[in-house]
Amino acid sequence: MEKREILLDYLDQIEYNIIETDENTVSLAEKFIDFGVLKRKSYDDCRHIAAAVLAGCDIIISWNFKHIVNVKTIQGVKAVTTYEGYKDLMIYPPSALLREEE
Repeated sequence: MEKREILLDYLDQIEYNIIETDENTVSLAEKFIDFGVLKRKSYDDCRHIAAAVLAGCDIIISWNFKHIVNVKTIQGVKAVTTYEGYKDLMIYPPSALLREEE
């Protein structure tokens, strides 16, 4: 089975909610930019992360290695969320969902 198919099968097993954004999401996204986590051109990525933080998500799984799943962003998000008093948000690539074959 192809990795992509395996990942899509996992998504079918996950219970999820659609998250609406609001002024709090915009405010936190702006803080990520102000603190240099990401640049203004990555505002949508900041808003995505902010929405997950404010919704109390435990984890973001993303293929966006350029802006989201990288050490600089992960450390920056942790710094801002800790400073602002939010719980930790883990950020991982989809491969983190796969189990090694025994």
